[in-house]
Amino acid sequence: MAKDVKIIKRTIEDVTKIRRTRLYIPGNNPAMIRNAPLFGADQVIFDLEDGVAINQKDSARILVRNALKALNFGETEVTVRINPLGTEFFEDDLNEIIPTKPYAIVLPKAETHKQILEICDKMANIEERNGMAIGTVKLTPIIESAWGVLQAEQIALASDRIVGISPGGEDLTADLGAERTVEGEELLYIRSKLLLAARGAGIQVYDTVYTNIRDNVGLLLQTKKIVRLGYDGKACIHPSQIELIHKSFMPTEEQIERAERIVGAYKIAQEQGVGVICVDNRMIDVPVVKRSERILKRAKAGRKR
Repeated sequence: MAKDVKIIKRTIEDVTKIRRTRLYIPGNNPAMIRNAPLFGADQVIFDLEDGVAINQKDSARILVRNALKALNFGETEVTVRINPLGTEFFEDDLNEIIPTKPYAIVLPKAETHKQILEICDKMANIEERNGMAIGTVKLTPIIESAWGVLQAEQIALASDRIVGISPGGEDLTADLGAERTVEGEELLYIRSKLLLAARGAGIQVYDTVYTNIRDNVGLLLQTKKIVRLGYDGKACIHPSQIELIHKSFMPTEEQIERAERIVGAYKIAQEQGVGVICVDNRMIDVPVVKRSERILKRAKAGRKR
């Protein structure tokens, strides 16, 4: 790496930005790609992996590449799910997509710390060849195997380029020999483990998709569960799921009012040099303030849409 190459480090905004919904859009669907900003998702994931048949991989890659070069997606954050390391499509996906500067690469089937480092090195080489600052394109691994779950902490901590992680759905439960259920009991431990790994690494964590697009009751149940767990967002496979997920992430008026009191009291305490504050007869420390700030940020996003 040349000495004068600029390096972009992960910022607070990278790991605090509102990403309640991450909408998968097949990379071979030009109409959906063109209309991506209209769906209202916080983030879109142009999919070159499972959403694209093998005989359409090359054409989908070219379509997504050209779309990223030509289209303005406005406030919608754009990412691309590439094919996994070790497949015949992986290198071409990286080489074609990274120069178009999506916000992040979504990496399926992440399994080891070593794998992440290898991929980050490849990304850095491509960025340098194209005159980009190292770290321009972020990385969000998806963990889709039992072994990957066991390595979750190492994966989350592997690189400053990583801004979030997420569990897989179908592939992961298949590897476990488990059955996908609405209640999600089969993924509770895994969701909890990935949440701990993400928070320990100072990054975000996003849930997997709910595949039954006609079952709003099940989607609502599952989303509210992951919100209570502490997740930052949920992936979705159809635009009709976006509004319901956003509503699930919207704090109650009671939560908002209390968060406003806590943040307000903390601000006054900082100005006055007071080290200890009390709201509603409870001691308030910095983690509670940060949680309150996240609540207010979600509330602002919910009112905006």
